[in-house]
Amino acid sequence: MYIAIIVVFVLGYLGIAMEHSLKIDKAAIALLTGTLCWVLFVYGSDTLIPQIEASESASWIDEQLKEHIGEIGEILFFLMGAMTIVEIIDAHEGFSIITDRITTTHRVKLLWILGILTFFLSAALDNLTTAIVMAALLRKMIKDKKDLWMFAGILIIAANAGGAWSPIGDVTTIMLWIGGQITATNIITEIFLPSLICLLVPLIIMTFRFKGNIESAEGHSHETVPVTNYEKKLVFVVGIGVLLFVPIFKSLTGLPPFLGILFGLGIVWILTEIIHKSKAPKHKHSLTIAGVLRRIDTPSILFFLGILIAVGSLQSAGHLVDLATVLDNNFNNIYAVNASIGVLSSIVDNVPLVAAAMGMYSLETYPVDNTFWELLAYCAGTGGSILIIGSAAGVAIMGILKIDFMWYLKNISLLALVGYIAGILAFMLIN
Repeated sequence: MYIAIIVVFVLGYLGIAMEHSLKIDKAAIALLTGTLCWVLFVYGSDTLIPQIEASESASWIDEQLKEHIGEIGEILFFLMGAMTIVEIIDAHEGFSIITDRITTTHRVKLLWILGILTFFLSAALDNLTTAIVMAALLRKMIKDKKDLWMFAGILIIAANAGGAWSPIGDVTTIMLWIGGQITATNIITEIFLPSLICLLVPLIIMTFRFKGNIESAEGHSHETVPVTNYEKKLVFVVGIGVLLFVPIFKSLTGLPPFLGILFGLGIVWILTEIIHKSKAPKHKHSLTIAGVLRRIDTPSILFFLGILIAVGSLQSAGHLVDLATVLDNNFNNIYAVNASIGVLSSIVDNVPLVAAAMGMYSLETYPVDNTFWELLAYCAGTGGSILIIGSAAGVAIMGILKIDFMWYLKNISLLALVGYIAGILAFMLIN
């Protein structure tokens, strides 16, 4: 069953990659893959978990599944909350406050502006929230699908690069920060330059490839609704404010980020109900959370659920620990080990890979702020950009903008890989 689980995972992965050829929604394939992996795990439990007695294996697997569902639920609730807040801002045309100030239509200039903006915004928020916000901005600014997807691909690289050098910018850096492997000040000072280079290299390459101007998406927004300029600005400021408050909420309370996003969603929900209470029902509905929830991309959330459940089975069945052990035994070099983990994080979720590395290496082996932990934060954070489903930011933008897996592989993956390697080389030069 050990091999069977890998085979099912690989076949499911190929099905997702060939979604457009098969004409089957990737969410359906992901859910089926995740479920089958756990079914195989149950039937092969006697060989996969020999340390657990047969009579207790079912309950042990059940507990493992519940633990994974708890962790996945945090991500999904965060994703749903952030997407809803972004959609309510969009419903009030709030993003026009930003798009109206970005007047250039020159492809290269716009790419640099949005890339740098995403890079720093991702460090302040996190890469997932930033990806959702920037996807909404792109829809408002760019009409042509080819341009839209190219910009989105670069912004995935920018969001992951920006999240890697901030202690709150990516789930894996949060794990290492809370675990005591890195300190906030050190990760910023040591990883900022490699992360910036990870973005700058693809931007420079695209500077020579991009020519001309984009076609503006003006006139392609949602149906006109009676929103005053004051209401637009109020919802925009409060919406962005509650997103920025999430890392502060986590620092103040110690509670997980999804509760911070739900706290913010509650505030925005009450605010929109109050300011639109006197409007006609047909107008009020599209300007409140209850109406906006219908616009949330549920298939993308289910796709995320299926992928993470499948990866959870690989973690519980021991595949990821075995993989980390193989890397450690065959690459007796921290650069090779971490570089490999980064590449692998584009295929499976980076969270269990980092968790496996944290379990294998103690603080006695590699003390706080050791080069190993710093490089792990960079590689795990940026390596996911190589494939579109390798990061939460990529999955979110893939769902929102309907980007094809194979298109990303052909047009963005090499750019992401070159930037990733350039960042590693930069890290090696300064250490």
